[in-house]
Amino acid sequence: MSTQTWLAIGALSIALPLLAWALFSRPSRAHQYAVANLQRGLRTGPRAGGMTAQAPALDGVQRAGKRPLVLRLIPGGAVRRVDRLASRAGRPAGWPLERLLRAKLLLVVVGAVLGLIYVAATGKAAAVVIVALLTVGCYYLPELLLYNRAIKRNEQIGLQLADTLDQMTIAVEAGLGFESAMAQAGRNGTGPLAEELVRTLQDIEMGQTRRQAYQALGERTNVEDLRRFTRAVVQADKNGIPVADVLRTQAGEMRIKRRQRAEEKAMKIPVKVIFPLLFCIMPVLFIVVMGPAAMDIAKVFQGM
Repeated sequence: MSTQTWLAIGALSIALPLLAWALFSRPSRAHQYAVANLQRGLRTGPRAGGMTAQAPALDGVQRAGKRPLVLRLIPGGAVRRVDRLASRAGRPAGWPLERLLRAKLLLVVVGAVLGLIYVAATGKAAAVVIVALLTVGCYYLPELLLYNRAIKRNEQIGLQLADTLDQMTIAVEAGLGFESAMAQAGRNGTGPLAEELVRTLQDIEMGQTRRQAYQALGERTNVEDLRRFTRAVVQADKNGIPVADVLRTQAGEMRIKRRQRAEEKAMKIPVKVIFPLLFCIMPVLFIVVMGPAAMDIAKVFQGM
């Protein structure tokens, strides 16, 4: 075998076990301890939608004041960006911040090694550009996956918001306080919105003011409707407006916006269908309809 083949085998033998370790290794003991403390006393069964408490990731990776090696290798701006995307994606339990950063580094190493082997094997100038693009894509791959998950999660929150506000309105009108109604909606609800409500109540119990906890809720989710709701709740608490009126008004507005978004998507369907119709369906239809006639015409001209 050639030298490039041996180099490729050696690089893959080193890179793939490291990548598997970065992806499937268990979270650190400090992270597990923090998550266990936050989940204490909460219902996390199937009825609660698989809710998991979300510990502050940047604090969880600081073990006894020492910065892990992965935090020293990646710039602070990239760490904060990944942490923000992980927060908006719901902080998946199997993907703590430290594991994401390790995967980010090792994907770059794997992409760069394989790219250099490809350049050495081909010797073409265009291969250098391909390797550079591959390395950059591997570096941003975890962030793209988190961004995609965050978008889907925000869509679920937007769909669940109106119904959740209706439940909270009924609970407040029945005599419960706002936080009690939020806790009731978090316990009975499923999905990301219920998880965020539980997280907000945890922030309040840990000492944050209601204003700070509601603002953090809007910043974590990055859903404009939920941000508008939190701002309305903060203003109502500041000005002494009845919370039941705010909830009723916000629930009606969310329901109208949900219907408008559905109508908007329905209006976009004809425009989106035009291009597949022109480039995929119509050519095949013309071949099926006009093909036999064209063949018969060709035979007539050949016989003349």
